[in-house]
Amino acid sequence: MIQETLVTTQNSAGLAHIAPMGVHLHDDGFIIMPFRPSTTLDNLLENPVAVLNYCDDVRVFAGCLTGRRDWPLLAAEKINAPMLACALAHTEVEVVRIEDDATRPKLFCKAVHSGNHAPFTGFNRAQFAVLEAAILVSRLSMLPMAKIESELAYLRIGFEKTAGEREREAWGWLMDAVGAFKNGAGL
Repeated sequence: MIQETLVTTQNSAGLAHIAPMGVHLHDDGFIIMPFRPSTTLDNLLENPVAVLNYCDDVRVFAGCLTGRRDWPLLAAEKINAPMLACALAHTEVEVVRIEDDATRPKLFCKAVHSGNHAPFTGFNRAQFAVLEAAILVSRLSMLPMAKIESELAYLRIGFEKTAGEREREAWGWLMDAVGAFKNGAGL
């Protein structure tokens, strides 16, 4: 199973990084699989700990993919990496094993601490649509534009019916990124 999380890491100089990432659940641990090149991977190799942040503010997912990475952070409780202040819950992990790969190494992690901060009341369809659109935006250079446009058109149906202010802001950032990519500006 894959959980869509926001992974926070920190390099040896103390600079934090936030990345939306699908983290694989594996036995009693987690597998983080960043593509190369990746700040998350670099940070984990320097400082082999991370926080898996569980968050319902989809602006953070969309924002990180569109250059908006300035989200409030707090110190984690047991490891030397930050957590998102808006996280409903978090899991602090440490890397216990690495399977290297030229494209996408596997970093096997074990939980060292978890915390719950606020209740999760569920996603509406717009939040789901933003998460799926964010995944599509992260793959703009990997997928055919026709597929991306088709999937976005389908996601837009549920989005339009249920979106609130946060979801509309996040969707707008993602659609701007798609437009810029189509116009040759890249991501």
